[in-house]
Amino acid sequence: MSKEKSKAKIMAWLEERFDLQSIQAPIRKQIEKPLPKNISWQHTLGSMSFFLFISQVLTGILLLIYYRPTVNEAFESIKFIMIKPYLGWLYRQVHAWGANLMIIVVFLHMLRIFFMGSFKKPRELTWVTGVFLFIFTLTFGFTGYLLPWNQLAYWATTVGTEIAGSIPVIGDWIKIFLRGGSSVGGETLSRFFVVHVIILPWLVFFLIGFHLFLVRLQGISTMEKVGEEIKLKEGEGTPFFPHHVLKEGIVLYFLIGILITLSILMPFELGEKADPLQTPHAIKPEWYFLPMYQVLKYFPKLIGIFVLGLAPIFLIIWPFLDKTKERHPARRPISVAFGIFVVISLIVFGLLGHWAESKQNFFGKEYQFDAYGIPHRLSDKEEKIGPTTRP
Repeated sequence: MSKEKSKAKIMAWLEERFDLQSIQAPIRKQIEKPLPKNISWQHTLGSMSFFLFISQVLTGILLLIYYRPTVNEAFESIKFIMIKPYLGWLYRQVHAWGANLMIIVVFLHMLRIFFMGSFKKPRELTWVTGVFLFIFTLTFGFTGYLLPWNQLAYWATTVGTEIAGSIPVIGDWIKIFLRGGSSVGGETLSRFFVVHVIILPWLVFFLIGFHLFLVRLQGISTMEKVGEEIKLKEGEGTPFFPHHVLKEGIVLYFLIGILITLSILMPFELGEKADPLQTPHAIKPEWYFLPMYQVLKYFPKLIGIFVLGLAPIFLIIWPFLDKTKERHPARRPISVAFGIFVVISLIVFGLLGHWAESKQNFFGKEYQFDAYGIPHRLSDKEEKIGPTTRP
């Protein structure tokens, strides 16, 4: 039997049971829907974020085959994954690097939306769902960081939950709720595992679905003013398929290459098993929390937490605050300047947090950075002896 006859029989069988025309019509409409002419490679960041989420789910499932979320077995199970199963080390590294790249790509996607004014009417709700996706992505990183149960993860989680405990009135309750007790332990690992593996994936899955629905329903923003966007007719603009789909395919192909290359050339070390009785020197959270962690050092606890708490609130309500009709960045100097200031601040505080409480070499000179990120020049004698105890 030829392929054509087999296909015809299958289609006939389906048509007797389902209204295929009604099903195919909206799908065909979305595939043939034209995109604005200003569509560029930057518009693939959303697809990259979605691909990384799928990659995290798939590699996470593979890791779950051997991972055991208990204090006595978590570290050993990760070590086993890296040594025994076929390509287990690669899946673990792809998962670890994928988490970092996902945070970067989602952040860059939000930056593009902000600077291009794509969050403005009628796409406010699309922006709000994107902000929650970014928050959930950070939460993915925070909960997943503890699961290997190594020294850095244990103490970084201890620091993170202590900060949460500083929130007025409800801080102690939040800290105990996160830890499952007075200190980080087996209950904490169990709770973080459930949030990371069950709760967050489903939340993000449905939120991504709703986000994509809004994007396809309202279309991609152009550079015209609010209320002056021209609706594209059939045959105008850039076809979604195959032009933009091919562009996204090329980007995803390179993204896979980057993930595998980083996993092979710059693997994450497992380190030592968590020891609650031995505190490492200058423990810090992961890089994506470093700017916030460093900012807290310059303010009293309550003020610092208040300042940091305003960040997600401002992100969520920003489309309702910026009511100007202009979208083009050249016509929004104040908003663009504010966005650049925030990005530079994140970089500066992130670097200060990275250098804090460490010794660094700049132009052949040794400097000891204190907890606030302020450098102190080491004398030749101190350089030979080692890190100074100077605060």
